[in-house]
Amino acid sequence: MKLSFKSDGGYGAGPAIGVVVLSTDETLEPELRQVTAQTGVSLYHSRIPFDVNVTPETLARMEGNIPASLDLFPRHTNFGAIGFGCTSGATVIGAKRVAEIVNEQFPDTSVTDPISAVIAACHALGVKRLGMLTPYRMDVSTAMSELLEANGIKIGAFGTFEEEVDHKVARISESSTLDGMLQVGAGDCDAVFASCTNLRSFGVIETAETALGKPVISSNSAFAWHLHRLAGVTEPLAGPGQLFSV
Repeated sequence: MKLSFKSDGGYGAGPAIGVVVLSTDETLEPELRQVTAQTGVSLYHSRIPFDVNVTPETLARMEGNIPASLDLFPRHTNFGAIGFGCTSGATVIGAKRVAEIVNEQFPDTSVTDPISAVIAACHALGVKRLGMLTPYRMDVSTAMSELLEANGIKIGAFGTFEEEVDHKVARISESSTLDGMLQVGAGDCDAVFASCTNLRSFGVIETAETALGKPVISSNSAFAWHLHRLAGVTEPLAGPGQLFSV
């Protein structure tokens, strides 16, 4: 028998965030869920194909696949913000170009990516000089540091694990990330940034902040914070570190 029903707005009626995640990424979603679970924001993911190796060439190739990944988002959801979840990819492709591609399909939606979120986070925290920790090979790290400096954020200290294979980045222990944060943070900087959405950090950010006495942000913490702010969530967020109270 056919039954009657009533309709409401569904989960998509409230604040909603869409995130394009690399096919090789194993870290972004678990860390991002730690924030969204406390806010009532609906989180929707799509995946984008990516090579096993992180190089300028493989990062640039993602540009052509972004539209197909956006096609997989639900069309009846009122997204407050959509993010392209790759720090180095947004650096190579360009945040402006990423936003143009997203807005072709979602014209009234705010767009961000982790490197844009880090820049916004530094401005919100008043950070002028940054210590940067990355897992990347040097040409990828250099492109990112140049972009940050072009946006008024000086790199006062730098360290890298120089790991090109993305699934190996996901397996760098948080204790190693913490050690890297502390080493970089001891340099001439007023905050530390741990780059890469696949680099685990949420379990050690507050430990690093306590030890260093300065803010510590990661690609994922900045990305989660910025997505929520762009989606209209204004209250303090339940995430690790000083950034989430801004």
